[in-house]
Amino acid sequence: MNRRSFIKTSGACAAFSILTGSASAAPNGRLQVAVVGVGGRGLPNLKALAILPNVDVVALCDVDSNMFPEADAIYPGARHFRDYRVLLEKMDKKIDAVLVATPDHMHAPISMAAMQAGKHVYCEKPLAHNVRENRELRQASEKLGLVTQMGIQRSSGIAYLMVVEYIRSGLIGKVSEVHVWSNKDWGSDELVKPTVADPIPETLNWNLWLGVAPRYKFKEGVFHPENWRKLLDFGTGTLGDMGVHIFDTPYRALGLTAPKWARATCREPNGFSHPSKVKVEYGFPATRYTAKELRWTWYDGAYGAPASIEGVKLPEGKSLPDQGAVLIGENGVLIVPHGSGPMTLPEDLIRSVPRPEVEAIDHHGEWVNACLGDGKTRSPFSYGGPLCEALQLGVIAARFPGEQLEWDPKALKVSNIRQANRFIGREYREF
Repeated sequence: MNRRSFIKTSGACAAFSILTGSASAAPNGRLQVAVVGVGGRGLPNLKALAILPNVDVVALCDVDSNMFPEADAIYPGARHFRDYRVLLEKMDKKIDAVLVATPDHMHAPISMAAMQAGKHVYCEKPLAHNVRENRELRQASEKLGLVTQMGIQRSSGIAYLMVVEYIRSGLIGKVSEVHVWSNKDWGSDELVKPTVADPIPETLNWNLWLGVAPRYKFKEGVFHPENWRKLLDFGTGTLGDMGVHIFDTPYRALGLTAPKWARATCREPNGFSHPSKVKVEYGFPATRYTAKELRWTWYDGAYGAPASIEGVKLPEGKSLPDQGAVLIGENGVLIVPHGSGPMTLPEDLIRSVPRPEVEAIDHHGEWVNACLGDGKTRSPFSYGGPLCEALQLGVIAARFPGEQLEWDPKALKVSNIRQANRFIGREYREF
Protein backbone atom coordinates (compact mmCIF):
# COMPACT_ATOMS: atom_id res chain seq x y z
CA MET A 1 0.00 0.00 0.00
CA ASN A 2 1.48 3.38 -0.95
CA ARG A 3 1.13 6.64 0.94
CA ARG A 4 -1.65 7.90 -1.33
CA SER A 5 -3.65 4.75 -0.61
CA PHE A 6 -3.11 5.15 3.14
CA ILE A 7 -4.44 8.69 3.17
CA LYS A 8 -7.33 7.88 0.86
CA THR A 9 -8.49 4.99 3.05
CA SER A 10 -7.69 6.39 6.49
CA GLY A 11 -11.09 7.98 7.00
CA ALA A 12 -12.92 4.80 6.09
CA CYS A 13 -10.62 2.69 8.26
CA ALA A 14 -11.04 5.08 11.16
CA ALA A 15 -14.80 4.85 10.95
CA PHE A 16 -14.60 1.04 10.74
CA SER A 17 -12.36 0.81 13.78
CA ILE A 18 -14.53 3.09 15.88
CA LEU A 19 -17.73 1.29 14.94
CA THR A 20 -16.50 -2.28 15.28
CA GLY A 21 -13.82 -2.02 17.94
CA SER A 22 -11.64 -4.61 16.24
CA ALA A 23 -9.15 -4.89 19.14
CA SER A 24 -9.87 -7.94 21.27
CA ALA A 25 -11.01 -7.81 24.87
CA ALA A 26 -7.83 -8.40 26.90
CA PRO A 27 -8.22 -11.85 28.52
CA ASN A 28 -7.80 -11.84 32.32
CA GLY A 29 -6.90 -8.16 32.20
CA ARG A 30 -3.70 -8.85 30.23
CA LEU A 31 -2.86 -6.82 27.12
CA GLN A 32 -2.14 -8.92 24.03
CA VAL A 33 0.72 -7.31 22.09
CA ALA A 34 2.48 -7.88 18.77
CA VAL A 35 6.03 -6.53 18.35
CA VAL A 36 7.21 -5.50 14.88
CA GLY A 37 11.00 -5.29 14.67
CA VAL A 38 12.64 -7.54 17.26
CA GLY A 39 16.34 -6.83 16.66
CA GLY A 40 18.14 -3.62 17.63
CA ARG A 41 15.76 -1.52 19.73
CA GLY A 42 13.22 -4.35 19.55
CA LEU A 43 15.07 -6.46 22.14
CA PRO A 44 15.15 -3.80 24.90
CA ASN A 45 11.46 -3.17 24.26
CA LEU A 46 10.69 -6.89 24.58
CA LYS A 47 12.64 -7.05 27.83
CA ALA A 48 10.77 -4.03 29.16
CA LEU A 49 7.43 -5.70 28.39
CA ALA A 50 8.55 -9.03 29.86
CA ILE A 51 8.84 -7.64 33.40
CA LEU A 52 5.28 -6.28 33.39
CA PRO A 53 2.59 -8.42 35.06
CA ASN A 54 -0.28 -7.53 32.74
CA VAL A 55 0.99 -8.07 29.20
CA ASP A 56 1.51 -11.02 26.84
CA VAL A 57 3.54 -10.72 23.64
CA VAL A 58 1.80 -13.18 21.32
CA ALA A 59 3.35 -12.28 17.94
CA LEU A 60 6.83 -11.32 16.72
CA CYS A 61 7.53 -9.82 13.30
CA ASP A 62 10.86 -9.19 11.59
CA VAL A 63 12.11 -9.13 8.02
CA ASP A 64 15.33 -10.89 9.12
CA SER A 65 14.89 -14.36 10.61
CA ASN A 66 18.26 -14.00 12.38
CA MET A 67 16.49 -11.69 14.83
CA PHE A 68 14.04 -14.29 16.14
CA PRO A 69 16.19 -16.53 18.42
CA GLU A 70 16.97 -13.86 21.03
CA ALA A 71 13.36 -12.66 20.94
CA ASP A 72 12.11 -16.24 21.33
CA ALA A 73 14.22 -16.60 24.46
CA ILE A 74 12.22 -13.75 26.01
CA TYR A 75 8.80 -14.75 24.66
CA PRO A 76 8.84 -18.43 23.65
CA GLY A 77 5.72 -19.52 21.82
CA ALA A 78 4.93 -16.18 20.18
CA ARG A 79 3.92 -16.58 16.53
CA HIS A 80 6.45 -15.50 13.89
CA PHE A 81 5.71 -13.22 10.94
CA ARG A 82 7.92 -11.58 8.33
CA ASP A 83 5.36 -9.07 6.94
CA TYR A 84 3.50 -6.78 9.34
CA ARG A 85 0.50 -6.72 6.99
CA VAL A 86 0.09 -10.48 7.28
CA LEU A 87 0.44 -10.21 11.05
CA LEU A 88 -2.34 -7.63 11.28
CA GLU A 89 -4.60 -9.78 9.11
CA LYS A 90 -3.94 -13.12 10.81
CA MET A 91 -3.82 -11.84 14.39
CA ASP A 92 -6.57 -9.22 14.16
CA LYS A 93 -8.82 -10.76 16.83
CA LYS A 94 -5.91 -11.94 18.97
CA ILE A 95 -4.06 -8.69 19.65
CA ASP A 96 -4.97 -5.43 21.32
CA ALA A 97 -1.83 -3.44 20.60
CA VAL A 98 1.31 -3.21 18.47
CA LEU A 99 4.81 -2.09 19.44
CA VAL A 100 6.88 -0.78 16.50
CA ALA A 101 10.69 -0.92 16.73
CA THR A 102 11.80 -1.03 13.08
CA PRO A 103 14.17 1.35 11.26
CA ASP A 104 12.73 4.88 11.12
CA HIS A 105 11.42 4.73 7.55
CA MET A 106 8.83 2.08 8.48
CA HIS A 107 7.57 3.62 11.74
CA ALA A 108 4.72 5.54 10.13
CA PRO A 109 3.44 2.90 7.67
CA ILE A 110 3.29 0.21 10.36
CA SER A 111 1.89 2.47 13.08
CA MET A 112 -0.76 3.83 10.72
CA ALA A 113 -1.78 0.34 9.58
CA ALA A 114 -2.03 -0.83 13.20
CA MET A 115 -4.17 2.14 14.20
CA GLN A 116 -6.40 1.68 11.18
CA ALA A 117 -6.91 -1.89 12.40
CA GLY A 118 -8.05 -0.50 15.76
CA LYS A 119 -4.88 -1.33 17.72
CA HIS A 120 -3.17 0.77 20.36
CA VAL A 121 0.41 1.64 19.35
CA TYR A 122 3.77 2.15 21.04
CA CYS A 123 6.32 3.45 18.50
CA GLU A 124 10.03 3.91 19.07
CA LYS A 125 11.50 7.34 18.56
CA PRO A 126 11.58 9.19 16.24
CA LEU A 127 7.86 8.85 15.70
CA ALA A 128 8.24 8.98 11.91
CA HIS A 129 10.74 9.55 9.14
CA ASN A 130 9.49 12.92 7.89
CA VAL A 131 7.40 15.92 8.87
CA ARG A 132 4.22 14.91 7.05
CA GLU A 133 4.18 11.41 8.54
CA ASN A 134 4.45 12.88 12.05
CA ARG A 135 1.47 15.13 11.37
CA GLU A 136 -0.64 12.32 9.90
CA LEU A 137 0.09 9.91 12.78
CA ARG A 138 -0.88 12.55 15.31
CA GLN A 139 -4.10 13.35 13.50
CA ALA A 140 -5.03 9.68 13.07
CA SER A 141 -4.38 8.85 16.73
CA GLU A 142 -6.51 11.76 17.89
CA LYS A 143 -9.35 10.91 15.50
CA LEU A 144 -9.38 7.24 16.47
CA GLY A 145 -9.04 7.81 20.22
CA LEU A 146 -6.45 5.03 20.58
CA VAL A 147 -3.75 4.87 23.26
CA THR A 148 -0.34 5.79 21.86
CA GLN A 149 3.15 6.28 23.27
CA MET A 150 6.40 7.34 21.63
CA GLY A 151 9.46 5.52 22.95
CA ILE A 152 11.38 8.26 24.75
CA GLN A 153 11.88 6.30 27.95
CA ARG A 154 14.25 8.72 29.64
CA SER A 155 11.49 11.33 29.75
CA SER A 156 9.85 9.19 32.42
CA GLY A 157 12.94 9.10 34.65
CA ILE A 158 13.31 11.15 37.84
CA ALA A 159 16.11 13.38 36.48
CA TYR A 160 14.11 14.69 33.53
CA LEU A 161 10.87 14.93 35.48
CA MET A 162 12.75 17.14 37.97
CA VAL A 163 14.00 19.40 35.18
CA VAL A 164 10.46 20.01 33.97
CA GLU A 165 9.36 20.97 37.48
CA TYR A 166 12.36 23.24 38.07
CA ILE A 167 11.76 25.16 34.84
CA ARG A 168 8.02 25.49 35.32
CA SER A 169 8.45 26.65 38.92
CA GLY A 170 10.63 29.52 37.68
CA LEU A 171 13.94 28.37 39.19
CA ILE A 172 16.02 30.16 36.52
CA GLY A 173 13.32 32.58 35.40
CA LYS A 174 12.18 33.02 31.83
CA VAL A 175 14.42 31.19 29.38
CA SER A 176 15.95 33.04 26.42
CA GLU A 177 18.34 30.42 25.03
CA VAL A 178 18.48 26.63 24.81
CA HIS A 179 21.54 24.70 23.67
CA VAL A 180 21.22 20.94 23.06
CA TRP A 181 23.80 18.53 21.69
CA SER A 182 25.10 15.02 21.11
CA ASN A 183 28.62 14.04 20.18
CA LYS A 184 27.32 11.05 18.20
CA ASP A 185 27.89 11.23 14.46
CA TRP A 186 25.07 9.24 12.88
CA GLY A 187 25.85 10.59 9.44
CA SER A 188 28.55 10.11 6.82
CA ASP A 189 30.45 12.35 4.44
CA GLU A 190 31.87 9.44 2.41
CA LEU A 191 28.97 7.04 1.79
CA VAL A 192 27.57 7.02 -1.75
CA LYS A 193 24.67 5.13 -3.29
CA PRO A 194 25.78 1.57 -4.11
CA THR A 195 25.99 0.76 -7.81
CA VAL A 196 27.03 -2.88 -7.37
CA ALA A 197 24.94 -5.29 -5.30
CA ASP A 198 26.16 -7.89 -2.81
CA PRO A 199 24.33 -11.19 -2.38
CA ILE A 200 21.28 -10.77 -0.16
CA PRO A 201 21.53 -12.94 2.98
CA GLU A 202 19.13 -15.87 2.91
CA THR A 203 17.69 -14.76 6.26
CA LEU A 204 16.75 -11.28 5.00
CA ASN A 205 13.71 -10.30 2.93
CA TRP A 206 15.31 -7.26 1.29
CA ASN A 207 12.10 -6.06 -0.39
CA LEU A 208 10.26 -6.01 2.96
CA TRP A 209 13.22 -4.32 4.65
CA LEU A 210 13.12 -1.52 2.05
CA GLY A 211 9.37 -1.29 2.52
CA VAL A 212 8.03 2.11 1.43
CA ALA A 213 11.51 3.55 0.73
CA PRO A 214 12.97 3.78 -2.79
CA ARG A 215 14.55 0.61 -4.15
CA TYR A 216 18.30 0.21 -3.54
CA LYS A 217 20.77 -2.51 -4.38
CA PHE A 218 21.70 -4.48 -1.25
CA LYS A 219 25.22 -3.68 -0.05
CA GLU A 220 26.79 -5.39 2.93
CA GLY A 221 27.42 -2.97 5.82
CA VAL A 222 25.66 0.00 4.21
CA PHE A 223 22.02 -0.49 5.25
CA HIS A 224 21.14 -3.43 7.50
CA PRO A 225 21.30 -3.91 10.43
CA GLU A 226 22.59 -0.54 11.76
CA ASN A 227 23.98 2.00 9.30
CA TRP A 228 20.54 2.97 7.96
CA ARG A 229 20.49 5.73 10.61
CA LYS A 230 23.06 7.61 8.53
CA LEU A 231 21.05 7.47 5.31
CA LEU A 232 18.52 10.05 4.12
CA ASP A 233 15.89 7.58 2.87
CA PHE A 234 15.92 5.40 5.99
CA GLY A 235 17.09 7.34 9.07
CA THR A 236 17.03 10.87 10.39
CA GLY A 237 20.68 11.31 11.41
CA THR A 238 21.84 12.27 14.89
CA LEU A 239 19.48 15.24 15.03
CA GLY A 240 16.36 13.26 14.17
CA ASP A 241 17.28 10.30 16.37
CA MET A 242 19.26 11.29 19.50
CA GLY A 243 17.73 14.74 19.19
CA VAL A 244 14.37 13.31 20.24
CA HIS A 245 15.78 12.29 23.64
CA ILE A 246 17.71 15.51 24.21
CA PHE A 247 15.19 17.99 22.75
CA ASP A 248 12.35 16.41 24.68
CA THR A 249 12.81 17.72 28.22
CA PRO A 250 13.46 21.43 27.47
CA TYR A 251 10.82 21.37 24.70
CA ARG A 252 8.30 19.84 27.09
CA ALA A 253 9.24 22.01 30.07
CA LEU A 254 8.95 25.24 28.08
CA GLY A 255 5.63 24.25 26.49
CA LEU A 256 6.95 24.80 22.96
CA THR A 257 5.05 24.32 19.74
CA ALA A 258 6.22 24.58 16.12
CA PRO A 259 9.36 26.59 15.35
CA LYS A 260 9.18 29.75 13.27
CA TRP A 261 12.38 29.04 11.35
CA ALA A 262 15.44 26.80 11.16
CA ARG A 263 18.94 27.27 9.73
CA ALA A 264 21.68 24.62 9.43
CA THR A 265 25.45 24.73 9.26
CA CYS A 266 26.88 21.60 7.65
CA ARG A 267 28.47 20.23 4.49
CA GLU A 268 26.69 20.45 1.15
CA PRO A 269 24.11 17.66 0.62
CA ASN A 270 25.16 14.52 -1.28
CA GLY A 271 21.66 13.08 -1.82
CA PHE A 272 22.38 9.84 0.07
CA SER A 273 23.61 10.34 3.65
CA HIS A 274 23.16 12.78 6.49
CA PRO A 275 26.12 15.03 7.34
CA SER A 276 28.51 13.70 9.98
CA LYS A 277 28.30 16.98 11.90
CA VAL A 278 25.46 19.50 11.98
CA LYS A 279 24.61 22.69 13.81
CA VAL A 280 20.98 23.83 13.57
CA GLU A 281 19.57 27.08 14.94
CA TYR A 282 15.82 27.49 15.53
CA GLY A 283 13.54 30.35 16.45
CA PHE A 284 10.49 29.42 18.56
CA PRO A 285 7.43 31.45 19.50
CA ALA A 286 7.41 32.65 23.10
CA THR A 287 5.54 30.79 25.84
CA ARG A 288 4.79 31.63 29.48
CA TYR A 289 8.16 30.08 30.42
CA THR A 290 10.33 31.92 27.88
CA ALA A 291 11.52 35.40 27.08
CA LYS A 292 9.92 37.23 24.16
CA GLU A 293 12.55 35.71 21.86
CA LEU A 294 13.75 32.13 22.30
CA ARG A 295 16.84 30.97 20.44
CA TRP A 296 17.51 27.23 20.26
CA THR A 297 20.72 25.67 18.95
CA TRP A 298 21.50 22.00 18.25
CA TYR A 299 25.03 20.60 17.79
CA ASP A 300 26.06 17.06 16.83
CA GLY A 301 29.10 15.07 15.75
CA ALA A 302 32.26 17.16 15.96
CA TYR A 303 30.15 20.26 16.78
CA GLY A 304 28.99 18.73 20.07
CA ALA A 305 29.60 19.19 22.87
CA PRO A 306 30.28 22.87 22.24
CA ALA A 307 33.60 23.96 23.75
CA SER A 308 31.88 26.95 25.31
CA ILE A 309 28.55 28.76 25.33
CA GLU A 310 28.35 32.53 25.68
CA GLY A 311 26.93 33.41 29.09
CA VAL A 312 27.80 30.03 30.64
CA LYS A 313 30.86 30.15 32.94
CA LEU A 314 31.60 26.66 34.23
CA PRO A 315 33.43 26.07 37.51
CA GLU A 316 37.19 25.56 37.27
CA GLY A 317 38.03 22.13 35.88
CA LYS A 318 34.46 21.38 34.69
CA SER A 319 33.35 20.88 31.09
CA LEU A 320 30.06 20.25 29.36
CA PRO A 321 28.95 16.59 29.08
CA ASP A 322 29.19 14.67 25.80
CA GLN A 323 25.40 14.87 25.45
CA GLY A 324 23.00 17.23 27.16
CA ALA A 325 21.28 20.59 27.32
CA VAL A 326 21.82 24.07 28.72
CA LEU A 327 18.94 26.45 29.39
CA ILE A 328 19.82 30.10 29.99
CA GLY A 329 17.31 32.01 32.08
CA GLU A 330 17.10 35.50 33.49
CA ASN A 331 18.07 34.26 36.99
CA GLY A 332 20.60 31.53 36.17
CA VAL A 333 21.58 28.58 34.01
CA LEU A 334 20.31 24.99 34.17
CA ILE A 335 22.64 22.27 32.86
CA VAL A 336 21.08 18.89 32.02
CA PRO A 337 23.53 16.06 31.23
CA HIS A 338 21.78 13.40 29.14
CA GLY A 339 20.38 10.81 31.53
CA SER A 340 21.66 12.51 34.71
CA GLY A 341 20.35 14.94 37.26
CA PRO A 342 20.45 18.70 36.62
CA MET A 343 22.82 21.30 38.03
CA THR A 344 22.64 25.10 38.08
CA LEU A 345 24.89 28.10 37.72
CA PRO A 346 25.29 29.58 40.24
CA GLU A 347 25.76 26.14 41.82
CA ASP A 348 23.83 26.92 44.99
CA LEU A 349 20.73 28.06 43.08
CA ILE A 350 19.37 24.53 42.85
CA ARG A 351 19.74 24.14 46.63
CA SER A 352 17.72 27.28 47.29
CA VAL A 353 14.39 25.58 46.50
CA PRO A 354 12.84 22.29 47.64
CA ARG A 355 13.61 19.28 45.44
CA PRO A 356 10.55 18.52 43.30
CA GLU A 357 8.50 15.58 44.53
CA VAL A 358 8.46 13.34 41.46
CA GLU A 359 8.50 9.60 40.98
CA ALA A 360 9.93 7.67 38.07
CA ILE A 361 7.38 6.25 35.63
CA ASP A 362 7.65 2.91 33.83
CA HIS A 363 7.33 4.16 30.25
CA HIS A 364 6.10 0.82 28.89
CA GLY A 365 3.97 0.05 31.94
CA GLU A 366 2.25 3.42 31.61
CA TRP A 367 1.29 2.55 28.01
CA VAL A 368 0.10 -0.95 28.90
CA ASN A 369 -2.00 0.34 31.81
CA ALA A 370 -3.53 3.06 29.65
CA CYS A 371 -4.41 0.49 26.98
CA LEU A 372 -6.22 -1.46 29.70
CA GLY A 373 -8.15 1.65 30.74
CA ASP A 374 -6.01 2.87 33.63
CA GLY A 375 -4.60 6.38 33.21
CA LYS A 376 -2.99 7.97 30.18
CA THR A 377 0.43 8.18 28.57
CA ARG A 378 3.01 10.90 29.03
CA SER A 379 4.26 10.91 25.43
CA PRO A 380 1.30 10.16 23.14
CA PHE A 381 1.49 10.86 19.42
CA SER A 382 -0.24 14.19 20.11
CA TYR A 383 3.00 15.20 21.87
CA GLY A 384 5.54 13.16 19.91
CA GLY A 385 4.23 14.33 16.54
CA PRO A 386 4.86 18.06 17.06
CA LEU A 387 8.20 17.39 18.78
CA CYS A 388 9.44 15.33 15.83
CA GLU A 389 8.05 17.81 13.31
CA ALA A 390 10.26 20.47 14.91
CA LEU A 391 13.31 18.21 14.87
CA GLN A 392 12.83 17.18 11.28
CA LEU A 393 12.47 20.75 10.05
CA GLY A 394 16.13 20.93 11.10
CA VAL A 395 16.85 17.76 9.14
CA ILE A 396 15.37 19.45 6.06
CA ALA A 397 17.41 22.60 6.76
CA ALA A 398 20.58 20.49 6.52
CA ARG A 399 19.77 20.03 2.81
CA PHE A 400 20.02 23.84 2.41
CA PRO A 401 23.02 24.80 4.57
CA GLY A 402 23.25 28.46 5.46
CA GLU A 403 19.69 29.28 4.38
CA GLN A 404 16.97 30.14 6.88
CA LEU A 405 13.82 28.11 6.30
CA GLU A 406 10.69 30.05 7.30
CA TRP A 407 8.13 27.56 8.57
CA ASP A 408 4.34 27.71 8.20
CA PRO A 409 3.08 24.89 10.45
CA LYS A 410 -0.58 25.37 9.59
CA ALA A 411 0.09 24.93 5.87
CA LEU A 412 2.83 22.38 6.57
CA LYS A 413 5.29 24.07 4.25
CA VAL A 414 8.43 26.18 4.04
CA SER A 415 7.20 29.57 2.90
CA ASN A 416 10.40 31.05 1.46
CA ILE A 417 12.25 28.15 -0.21
CA ARG A 418 9.95 26.27 -2.50
CA GLN A 419 12.43 23.45 -3.19
CA ALA A 420 12.48 22.52 0.52
CA ASN A 421 8.86 21.40 0.44
CA ARG A 422 9.66 18.28 -1.56
CA PHE A 423 11.35 16.90 1.57
CA ILE A 424 8.40 17.41 3.93
CA GLY A 425 6.97 14.02 2.92
CA ARG A 426 7.32 11.46 0.17
CA GLU A 427 5.34 9.04 -1.94
CA TYR A 428 5.60 5.44 -0.83
CA ARG A 429 7.02 2.71 -3.02
CA GLU A 430 4.59 -0.17 -3.47
CA PHE A 431 6.07 -3.40 -2.13
